Amino acid sequence: MNLSSTDQSLYFGGNRWRNTQAATQVVLNVPETRVTRLDNGLRVASEDSGLSTCTVGLWIDAGSRYENEKNNGTAHFLEHMAFKGTKKRSQLDLELEIENMGAHLNAYTSREQTVYYAKAFSKDLPRAVEILADIIQNSTLGEAEIERERGVILREMQEVETNLQEVVFDYLHATAYQNTALGRTILGPTENIKSINRKDLVDYITTHYKGPRIVLAAAGGVSHDELLELAKFHFGDSLSTHKGEIPALPPCKFTGSEIRVRDDKMPLAHLAIAVEAVGWAHPDTICLMVANTLIGNWDRSFGGGMNLSSKLAQLTCHGNLCHSFQSFNTSYTDTGLWGIYMVCEPATIADMLHVVQKEWMRLCTSVTESEVARAKNLLKTNMLLQLDGSTPICEDIGRQMLCYNRRIPIPELEARIDAVNAEIIQEVCTKYIYDKSPALAAVGPIEQLPDFNQIRSNMCWLHD
Repeated sequence: MNLSSTDQSLYFGGNRWRNTQAATQVVLNVPETRVTRLDNGLRVASEDSGLSTCTVGLWIDAGSRYENEKNNGTAHFLEHMAFKGTKKRSQLDLELEIENMGAHLNAYTSREQTVYYAKAFSKDLPRAVEILADIIQNSTLGEAEIERERGVILREMQEVETNLQEVVFDYLHATAYQNTALGRTILGPTENIKSINRKDLVDYITTHYKGPRIVLAAAGGVSHDELLELAKFHFGDSLSTHKGEIPALPPCKFTGSEIRVRDDKMPLAHLAIAVEAVGWAHPDTICLMVANTLIGNWDRSFGGGMNLSSKLAQLTCHGNLCHSFQSFNTSYTDTGLWGIYMVCEPATIADMLHVVQKEWMRLCTSVTESEVARAKNLLKTNMLLQLDGSTPICEDIGRQMLCYNRRIPIPELEARIDAVNAEIIQEVCTKYIYDKSPALAAVGPIEQLPDFNQIRSNMCWLHD
């Protein structure tokens, strides 16, 4: 049921706790997310907000983590090939059809997921679903197109190498998850891009693009019943023909270690340091998200650095220790990275790292209730602000369906965030940060970066 705003204030008047039970009883003017599973395992999930536009997409539980050394880069290569023509549409036909609808068609690959989605008018939902079904089931994967796309991906790789944040995060994964699938890049090494062939692409599709691993998600002006009928028509028979077992998720062990790429010709040092965190569905995830928000982010362009809520921002601003920093909490199915990325002058690296580690220790020992309350409010605001428009909502539905097999209602998320306090933050941070071996990746003029043993010993209580 939907309540008007006055009803909401009456309902929650003297009732501060919002648990899961309350969340299921009251929908706070948010359309419900309806979920239906087809016989072949494909899940159809949608939220109808009655808009005149919609976003619809396929979220597939298959990314670079499911590759091996020989075929690393296949998932990403396949994403590129999706728009290069199908059995009934040439590349030109596909592009013209999308253009004439005034729609957008896009795709991306991450370490654990591959996504194909379309943004269109709500009235064009049937055509959008039909196009998505066509490109993932009937792509021609022509030899000429494969050869042409190799060059495109190699150029993309050169572009990625100029983005130092991406370079550092790839190095961080390579050292933290060394000799495992999460340690490999999404694009794959140059030699693989040059050697991937049509058979590799077909094998990847038949192994991974199976009903139980796919979610058809939609948001905006979409009728769930209509979407369900479209799903049955376009995917009902075809995906069930993919026989064979669904591959198990390859385990990825975290290793405290480092990668240093020293280049004194670069003006600034870029580095990331992280500890092993937890997977999406772990009970400690929310607490680590609050801790991540507590550390926050900062950039020299921010005004009033001394008055910012983040203690670390105050210290870095006062000491002029870095150009920017950004804390992160990256989750995968069964592991994660919790840490900080920073850009520093060569002379301030050691001081900046010292202050960061000292702040991490403070999270484990003496963080205050007022700081935690502020971080919880900020986290809730950020979560809600991200759900602005049909595309981020559709993204949220698809990702949550793959991670949790359900969409967590906003009141439930808020209740879980509200349950965190300073004592819990200290307990959880001690569990994952205190005296744990970190992974470190650093690029640039890093001569003054302390050695790894020094950094490791500073993961215990620091003295000035």
